[in-house]
Amino acid sequence: MIEFLKDTKIDFMGKRKYAFTISSILVLFGIFTLIQIGRGKANLGIDFGGGTAVQINFERKIPLDEIRAALNDAGIKDIELQDLTAEGTMMGTDEHKVLIQTKGSTTESKGIADKIITTLDEKFADANPVTDSKTEIGPKVGKRLKKDALIAIFAATIGILAYVAFRFQFRFSVGATVATFHDVLAVLGIFYLTGKEINLILVSALLMIAGYSLTDTVVVFDRIRENLRRMLRDDTNTIINTSINEVLSRTVIVSLTTLLSAMALYLFGGEVIHDFALAIVLGVLIGTYSSIFVASPVVLLWGKGKPLSRK
Repeated sequence: MIEFLKDTKIDFMGKRKYAFTISSILVLFGIFTLIQIGRGKANLGIDFGGGTAVQINFERKIPLDEIRAALNDAGIKDIELQDLTAEGTMMGTDEHKVLIQTKGSTTESKGIADKIITTLDEKFADANPVTDSKTEIGPKVGKRLKKDALIAIFAATIGILAYVAFRFQFRFSVGATVATFHDVLAVLGIFYLTGKEINLILVSALLMIAGYSLTDTVVVFDRIRENLRRMLRDDTNTIINTSINEVLSRTVIVSLTTLLSAMALYLFGGEVIHDFALAIVLGVLIGTYSSIFVASPVVLLWGKGKPLSRK
């Protein structure tokens, strides 16, 4: 089988200080994002902040400015419009879909979705608007969903800690858990800095990223465990470096394969899954980095340089 990288002898552990500097910055951004989410200052989707979402399908393309003006005249302010026409066009149809979302004080009025639908039916009757879906989430439900999302991520992380501790040693479980938190916080921080919406779709992507990161990390840990039994005269630092270099080609190939699939979703999947695909792309890149430069160095440092158990 073709190997992209052969007989590499990179001193990954020697570069851990530079990697920890980069990782610390990413994690700090992620922690800051969590604080902002708790304060309600982030760009929260209606899943977490409460609001209304209505998807309308027109027979002809309606400029977003005209839709915004019609809704403003009807007293519906602070709206977000998203053109989903590209998705219908790729499927070979004449559909022109628009997603309309409202947040903030507007969502406190009941029946806002029906008001949006009625306004567009009257204003653009010639375009025969059809309602594909409508969703209304109150602030209390949004807070509950936000709490449940955090519990889901925390429970997944605890499960990772227990699984790796059982399969390997406790030092390995610490490394895997730190790497997983690192990946989730890094992607979350990037989404906040770029103004992307934080919603349940992103949470599902973060859970998927956590699973991918763990899989990549366990491959490295498995090789370390094998080399602990084989390289009896070498120190821990050498064993970890050798193990990472031995699986580096496999790691790169798997990551590139996954990245190609995620990039295809990002470029051609349409607006609906655009942010989900972007999170997966970032997660694959950061997860590959963390399995090499975060998880293994944490294993080395957690034991304060003491040798790993050969058992």
